Amino acid sequence: MMIRLVPKIFFDRMEEGLDLFVGCLGFTVLYRDASLAVVGRDGAKAYVVESPEYAAKDRPEIAIETDNIGEIHGDISARRPDVLHPNLPRVTQRPWGALEFSVLDKTGVCVVFRQWPT
Repeated sequence: MMIRLVPKIFFDRMEEGLDLFVGCLGFTVLYRDASLAVVGRDGAKAYVVESPEYAAKDRPEIAIETDNIGEIHGDISARRPDVLHPNLPRVTQRPWGALEFSVLDKTGVCVVFRQWPT
């Protein structure tokens, strides 16, 4: 049984990744050393890795599915409205039926929050 997919996201500097995941998205640091931080919130996890080489090669878009998109949007809007993605800053019903909004950090990492209809 597969339980969880945990992405590894590379940043030029660790502080950039922690700013996005902890400062903006409200994750907690579960582990940290010189080049790796494991962050989590509500069962979602990510590995934040400091690697200028790999950060230069890839700026990912990741999605987090939720069952309380309005609450998460409200939290992020209050905490860090500056990172709401200019193309999808509000919870919007998409043509495929999901409600979505997204954030875009200064390094180009995009996080899409998605709630599927029940």
